[in-house]
Amino acid sequence: MTGARQFHIQTNSTVQFLRLDSQIDQVIRESGVKNGICVVFVPHTTAGVTINENADPDVVRDMVMELNKVIPAADGYRHSEGNSAAHIKSTLVGPSLSLIIENGRVIFGTWQSVYFCEFDGPRNRSVFIKVIEG
Repeated sequence: MTGARQFHIQTNSTVQFLRLDSQIDQVIRESGVKNGICVVFVPHTTAGVTINENADPDVVRDMVMELNKVIPAADGYRHSEGNSAAHIKSTLVGPSLSLIIENGRVIFGTWQSVYFCEFDGPRNRSVFIKVIEG
């Protein structure tokens, strides 16, 4: 695959985690790459991407709850747009992941999934996915 594939995501909450597994699987399948790396990148300063448990939705709820407690929406921030908490959360979570591809599939732990992390929604967002053979 020569270029990154762009996906558009519509979020509907201020803080929201959305699974990206199907988009990642699609790009890997279409690339034909059997062994390599898959890079997932979020080009936003108030969003991120992470890997975590997919079996129990309470894990994501707990993650959102704790992020909101540790980094509250209003805390005397000076940024004039009023979304400093989202910038801080994005920095902690990070904008990208590198995933190992073996035999045409991402190597995941038993309950792992990739999540797009919205911290300043609702918004229209982008995610870039690139597969590198190797």
